[in-house]
Amino acid sequence: MQPVAAQVISAPTQAYYDSLAARAAKPPLVLGAYAQGSFILNHTAAISHLVTSHPTGFELNAQHQTTGAAAWHGWYKYPKVGLALIYYDYHNPTLGQSYAATVYISKPFLRTQRQDLSFRLGTGLAWFTNPFDVQANRKNTIVSSSLNATLQLRLEYDYALTPNLGVLVGVAVNHYSNGATTKPNFGVNLPSLVLGLNYHQQRPAPTLPYLAPAPADIGHNFLLASTSLGYKQLGVGAPTKYLVNSVTVAAGRRVNRKSNLLIGLEGFYDQSLLAAQKDTARNQGERVDVKKAGIFLGHELLFGRLAFGAHLGFYVYNPYKSNGFYYERLGLKYHFTNALFGAVDLKIHGGTADVIEFKIGAKLARRS
Repeated sequence: MQPVAAQVISAPTQAYYDSLAARAAKPPLVLGAYAQGSFILNHTAAISHLVTSHPTGFELNAQHQTTGAAAWHGWYKYPKVGLALIYYDYHNPTLGQSYAATVYISKPFLRTQRQDLSFRLGTGLAWFTNPFDVQANRKNTIVSSSLNATLQLRLEYDYALTPNLGVLVGVAVNHYSNGATTKPNFGVNLPSLVLGLNYHQQRPAPTLPYLAPAPADIGHNFLLASTSLGYKQLGVGAPTKYLVNSVTVAAGRRVNRKSNLLIGLEGFYDQSLLAAQKDTARNQGERVDVKKAGIFLGHELLFGRLAFGAHLGFYVYNPYKSNGFYYERLGLKYHFTNALFGAVDLKIHGGTADVIEFKIGAKLARRS
C-alpha cells in the first residue's frame, strides 16, 4: 500500500501547480493613461480666493498584478501594486502646476474576466511650481513649499473592451501637504473624476489557487523602540526651522495575517514651542516646560515588509498647552531586516498637520 502522503496530490496535479507557480512568479504588467478633472475643496476661509478654478490633470502609471508569489498577495485577494506620475494644471497663476510621483496598492472588491472594481491607496512626493513667497506670491496661502507629500484615495472600475484593453472610470481624492514644515500649510484637497485606458499584458492574470500558510508569528508578542526627527517653521515667512524629536517604546502583538496591535509610551521635544514661548512670555525666568509625554494605541496593516500604521495618543504630560489633549499619527513603516525598520509618520492634532517625522527603530520579537 502506498503511503497516505503520496496519494494526496497526483503527479499531473502537482505538475499543474508547479506550472502555475512558475507563471505566478512573473506578474503581468498593466499600463494606464488617465485624465482627471477636479475642483479644490474649500476647507477653510483662508483659501477661499483660490477655489475658483477647476484643475485638470493627466496620469501615467505602471502596475504589476500580484499573483501569489508572496504570501500576502492571497491574503489581500491579489492586489495590484504600481507607480504613477501625475501632472496637474491648476488654471490659476497663483497656484501654477504640480508634478507628483506616487507608489500605490489597489485592492480588488470585484474581479471577473471582464470587470475589476478596486480601491487604491497611494503616497509619494509632489513638486509645485508656484509656492507661497512673502514677496512674490503672497496670495498662495494653500501651498507654502515646492516639495510636498501626497496622499491619493481612489475607487476605480476597469471594464474590458478587448482581451488586453480596458476602460477605467474612477472617483478620487488627491491631497497635497508639507506637514507644517513650512507655513502657511492649509494643503490642497482635490476631489476628482478619472477617465482613462489600461493595457493588460495578461487578463485574467494567473493566480495560485491556495493561500500561503499562516505566518509563524501570529499570536506572538514583540517590543519596539524608535526615535524620530522632523522640523517645522514657527510662523509664516519665518526664516528659522526648528527640530522636533520623539522617542517611542511600545509593546505589540500580531493578531492575524494582516494586523499588529500596539500600545506604547512616547516623549516629544519640539524646539519651535520653546521659541514661541520666548517670543510671548512676559517673564523669561518662568517659562513652562515644552516637553510632552503620551500614551498611544495603534494598529498596523501588514503587506510583507511594509506596514501602514495608525495611532491615537493622549498626552499625560503636557505643561505647555500648545494643542489639545490627544494626537494622531499616520505612517508607512518598512522593515529592512527582521529587527531594523524605518518609517515616515505624519503627526496630527485635531485634523491639522503638526510635523512629518522620519523614524528609525528596532524590533525585538518574543514568543506568546
